[in-house]
Amino acid sequence: MDPRLLIGLLGALVALTPFAIDTYLPGLPAIARDLAASEESVQWTISIYLLGFGLGMLIYGPIGDRFGRRPVLLSGIVLFALASLGCIWVTDIEQLIALRLIQAIGGGAASVMPRAIARDVFSDSESARVLTLIAMVTALAPLVAPGIGGRILLYGDWRDIFTALTVLGVAGLLASWAWIPESMPAEKRGAIRLGAAFLAYRHILVDGRALGYIVGGGAMYRALFAYITGTPFVYIEHFGVAPEWYGAFFAANIAFQLLVSYVNTRFVKRLGIPRISLIAAAVAAAGGTLLLLAGWTGFAGLWGVVLPLLPIVGVIAMIGANCTARLMALYPDNAGAAAATVGGVMFAAGATASFAVGALHDGTPKALCAVLFAVCATAFLGLWFAVRREAGEV
Repeated sequence: MDPRLLIGLLGALVALTPFAIDTYLPGLPAIARDLAASEESVQWTISIYLLGFGLGMLIYGPIGDRFGRRPVLLSGIVLFALASLGCIWVTDIEQLIALRLIQAIGGGAASVMPRAIARDVFSDSESARVLTLIAMVTALAPLVAPGIGGRILLYGDWRDIFTALTVLGVAGLLASWAWIPESMPAEKRGAIRLGAAFLAYRHILVDGRALGYIVGGGAMYRALFAYITGTPFVYIEHFGVAPEWYGAFFAANIAFQLLVSYVNTRFVKRLGIPRISLIAAAVAAAGGTLLLLAGWTGFAGLWGVVLPLLPIVGVIAMIGANCTARLMALYPDNAGAAAATVGGVMFAAGATASFAVGALHDGTPKALCAVLFAVCATAFLGLWFAVRREAGEV
């Protein structure tokens, strides 16, 4: 298969989860009204998705190392599609939360296996660049997903959004069945026991270098999902942005993310993963500081929130791709577990930020801005530690 087509397909599969989250963001207020649920409980449908997604990745990573990428990938997509179908028919918020958990566990395979496949196919020196390209393809999903969700709401209701997700799941399954072969040689799959595959997590988590990248990448995904959880209510409810225009603000952040990711593909080899990632985290921390000041003082109103979010959201994909590539390079024989460790922690960490924004939400931007400031500072500290550890200074 042409490498460019493979990268595009792997990126499209990883994009299933951004679509599962971002397409229905404009419908959150409508879901709350239709199911007679509180805003906080509706936000839990995002938080529980992140927890389930992180759990799914942690389960699938070692299983993929032991039994191969293809069967794990296909099984997960089937689960995702079936749960998406079930979400169409829910009658209360508890059912929606439960099905979102199942949907997320299935979606975990569509995230961790494509990254492991990329590590199988491409060399160490190319992995960071390829994963960034996959992240760029994936970033197109949140660029258009909220706008698609908003348009669906103009002509239907929020249940139609889950119909669209079901169709995407089926399409991903058919494409994977037809075009993605097994990338892990049979002799390599048989060389590791399943128990040993899971034990790789212990070795990774006690490695100081790995821990710094995990903390840094996880913190930036806290930023992403705090943003995803908080902005629909901050923009639409607090600032009065029309639901169909929410997608335009969301798209501006993702467009900036694409630009930053492109810059990463051009400079990551020259500067190295540790250095360029630390620079990006410093940019995010500066944006978080400005956001905190604007959110708590009300300076510049809507634009005081929108503009500082650009550098924060902009560097998330590149930091995530770089941390994943570096960790898989440190543990090449357990690439699935390494990718799952970064991804699982990222999305589980994202769930904690999502819960925090929902729990602290008071109808103003304050909770969102405070959480984003805290997680951006944490990302910088984590990556600073990783860089120092790589250099042998700590």
